[in-house]
Amino acid sequence: DIPSHLDDLPPTMLKKDYANVPIINSVDDVVRRLLSLEMASQKEKMKVKTQQLVEKVRRSPSDNGSFEVQVAVLTAKIRTYEEHLQRHPKDKNNRRRMLMDIDRRKKLLGYLRRVRYDTFENTCKQLGIQYSLRPLYTRRVTKRWLVKKAFCRKVYQEVRKLKGEERLKKRREWQARARAAREAAAAAQG
Repeated sequence: DIPSHLDDLPPTMLKKDYANVPIINSVDDVVRRLLSLEMASQKEKMKVKTQQLVEKVRRSPSDNGSFEVQVAVLTAKIRTYEEHLQRHPKDKNNRRRMLMDIDRRKKLLGYLRRVRYDTFENTCKQLGIQYSLRPLYTRRVTKRWLVKKAFCRKVYQEVRKLKGEERLKKRREWQARARAAREAAAAAQG
């Protein structure tokens, strides 16, 4: 059983469309149950979860398009894709969509980090995102480079073996000298 990021939603909570309806308090329990998240589809639960994440980072009640809100929406999508891919690892289309959303979120976070660092930190903390910087230099991996690197590693390991044997010889010589010096000192004293 795979844990879901939607598990923390209470089942008695109303769906997004019915949460602000004033007449909802006077309806029957059966109707209320039908309109709650207990009977909701994955898509409706996803809407509520997205709304919760957006509420954590939005600047004002009317803020629907800021970078923080876009990051929150993408985070909800990415988490849903991750859960789906744990159940269906061969689904290449959703894997591709998830990677595209991850790239888009990374771009937005990079912009936020450059322009408003305090907002970036708050957004990452509220949404539970770990942001890692891109490497300054990346090398294009080719077969020739891989073979050369493997050869260099092999040479390095052989050199270490040879030097290890030399170090062991030197250490034994030092220990023998130290032992002889101790014995000479003991003989001089006794």
